[in-house]
Amino acid sequence: MQWLLYIADIKKQRDREIMACAIVPLDEQQVTEPNVVGKDRTLPALHPDRKEERCFVPYKPPPEDGSPAQVEEFLEHAKFITEDLEWLLALPHDKFWCQVVFDETLQKCLDSYLRHASRGLDPAAGLPCSPAVAEAQRHIHRAVFMTFLRMATHKESRENFLTPSVFGEIIYENFLFDIPKILDLCVLFGKGNTQLLHKMIENIFTQQPGYYSDLDEAVPSVLQVFDTILDKCGLQCEGAGAMEPMKLSANGRPTAMTMSQQDLLDLVLYLCDSTTTIHAFLDIYPPACSTFQSHSFLSRLVSFYESAVPDIEKAVRKRNFTDKSLKEDLWKRMCHSCKRMVEVAHLLLQHACLQPILEGGDNIQTFAEELLQHFTSFLPEKRFLSDYDEQFPIADDISLLQQALPLIDETRTSYLLQGVQSAWDSVGRSRPRGHTQTHGLPAAQGGAAGGRASPLGLRESGEGWETPRGAEASQYMPHKGNNGAAGSLGAGELESLLSSIRELLPDLGEGFLLACLQEYDYSSELVINNILEDRLAPGLDQLDRAMPRAPKEELPPVLSERSNVFDDDEFDVFHRDKVDMSRIWKGRRKGESAQEVLGDKQHIDAQRDRYRAYENVVDEVMVEPGAVYTLDGDYDDEYDDTYDVNQVGANDLDGDSLLSRRPFTLPLVLRTGNKAQFELEEEEEEEDTRPMENQNPNHAPRDQFCQDPALLRERAEARRAAFHQKKGFRPEPAGSVAGSVVGKPKGQGQTQETLQDRRKKEASKGRGANHNRRNMADRKRNKGMIPS
Repeated sequence: MQWLLYIADIKKQRDREIMACAIVPLDEQQVTEPNVVGKDRTLPALHPDRKEERCFVPYKPPPEDGSPAQVEEFLEHAKFITEDLEWLLALPHDKFWCQVVFDETLQKCLDSYLRHASRGLDPAAGLPCSPAVAEAQRHIHRAVFMTFLRMATHKESRENFLTPSVFGEIIYENFLFDIPKILDLCVLFGKGNTQLLHKMIENIFTQQPGYYSDLDEAVPSVLQVFDTILDKCGLQCEGAGAMEPMKLSANGRPTAMTMSQQDLLDLVLYLCDSTTTIHAFLDIYPPACSTFQSHSFLSRLVSFYESAVPDIEKAVRKRNFTDKSLKEDLWKRMCHSCKRMVEVAHLLLQHACLQPILEGGDNIQTFAEELLQHFTSFLPEKRFLSDYDEQFPIADDISLLQQALPLIDETRTSYLLQGVQSAWDSVGRSRPRGHTQTHGLPAAQGGAAGGRASPLGLRESGEGWETPRGAEASQYMPHKGNNGAAGSLGAGELESLLSSIRELLPDLGEGFLLACLQEYDYSSELVINNILEDRLAPGLDQLDRAMPRAPKEELPPVLSERSNVFDDDEFDVFHRDKVDMSRIWKGRRKGESAQEVLGDKQHIDAQRDRYRAYENVVDEVMVEPGAVYTLDGDYDDEYDDTYDVNQVGANDLDGDSLLSRRPFTLPLVLRTGNKAQFELEEEEEEEDTRPMENQNPNHAPRDQFCQDPALLRERAEARRAAFHQKKGFRPEPAGSVAGSVVGKPKGQGQTQETLQDRRKKEASKGRGANHNRRNMADRKRNKGMIPS
């Protein structure tokens, strides 16, 4: 038995080796089939003769009017397409690729669906349709997606596969995929199939790198979209076109305000479709961001946003449309386009800068510097910067940089944050409350995904947007007489808002309505819609709906705290109930002349009794014998009797004797001479008045009218020497005279005194006579009077 088992194992191993040798890629396989005459022939597995004869009908969109005949025709047409694609998907691997490569009708069918299928943003997408039409659309949508998915797979199983290089050549040379098709696939099938589409596009770009060069050539065409929109709006194009001179006929081009209504509609649809497609592609396949960024796509996008968006929004707001729903639809599409452009800018920054910083590495400093440079370039674009910060707060990115690089320049980051705040102020908007961090995480977690309402008023749903309901729609539409912010509301305007709301909802309290108005930026439309739809914020939903208004705090009266120097006088009307009005008149008092005013002596009579007490002064009081006399007043112990006995000045000398005590001194203010000179004179006067040492101090000094001149000169010389010594002055040597400049004969050397005297003489030439000729000549030459 053992040898039988051994033989069986050998046979199985041999069978495996035979099968391994038989497994070859489809592009190398050969098949034997009978020809038209019945003889066998050997053909490659991929050969046009192996294609099945089957005609694939092109796709047509559903009818807009919904007539029964057209609906029946569409359903029959959709049934043909669905059955043909399901038959194609059921074919084996070799037959499938023969049909895909060599059947032109199949490619026309698939291309027609990519071209005519309704996107989520198309006007036809919002039209009502029958359940049968919707079901047929879903079947076609699924069949087309599965067909493209199988076309992008080069290996289906271990036995069924294509050589990767041959696969890339087949899809590239036969135009099974190209950049426009890939963009349409992303925008049509992106919702709910992000991972499948990412693997599909990644496999296409990996197996055929030529698509990268095609994408590089397609980016300028995408940028041309922005230039076309700017040109239609009559704005200056960026890039190479901006350097061209403007034509004379350019001044007559229509603008967003002057173009026809249909042209404006087409322009907004074109912008909305383009931005949505670009965002879908970059969101599904982020590696393409590098190719876009190599063409400075981010700077061009920001510049386009700042130039075109305000102009188009102004046209949508201010133009009169015959159909009000059309105006609302255009406004929603503009909001959606703005949101997509902001998200595209974030995707570019996320892939180029933020993601490498989160992953770490050796070049974090380089990526951080690049991110700061991008943010700095956003500062002049106020509108774009405020919208970007509203959706992706820049403060969160800066916080991420500070965590990754603690040594980042604080001055630069503060400057960026101040620039962001300045952008909000310049556009006249305030930052939304509850500004939370939405990124600084991996790319899959950032952004406005998961059905969350975006700051621009659109909610992702299905394949397009979900139209905001009620208050959300009114929040982003331009209102007539917008209520504005609380800072611009007066008391009358606030009362008007409350009365307009209470006319519709009289059972609500004013306190509750005031809280609602404050929450919704004082927009009465938002408050009414949210109350009626029961969609108030959690904080408002917990309030008592009958809550009255809080009473106003009464300010203390100003008069009670008033303080004035005229308080409680005869004219203080705030504290007196009665005021003598005869004392009050305006202008000159009537009935009185100047003579009467001067002749009025009432004030003198009023003072007469006061001074009458000082008329009689009694020096002596005669006391009669036997009479008792008492003083009229009490004894004043505080009376100063110092000068009652002493006769002040009685013993003083008469005449000018007071001047002999102290000499006259000229005040310092009136002196015009040198300070040292006056000090010397004062010392001389003090010396003259000082008594001699040998004299008797008890006797008066002798008359010094005539003194010895030699003594006076000696004293003056002594005072002068003392003064010079005090000031540190060194007198000139005795031999230093004018003749000492001659010195000794030449060749015998000169003394130090001679050299010093010569220098003094040279320096003092200009003080007198005609010795300042040199200085005057230099002065004339400096002023240009004498040519040099």
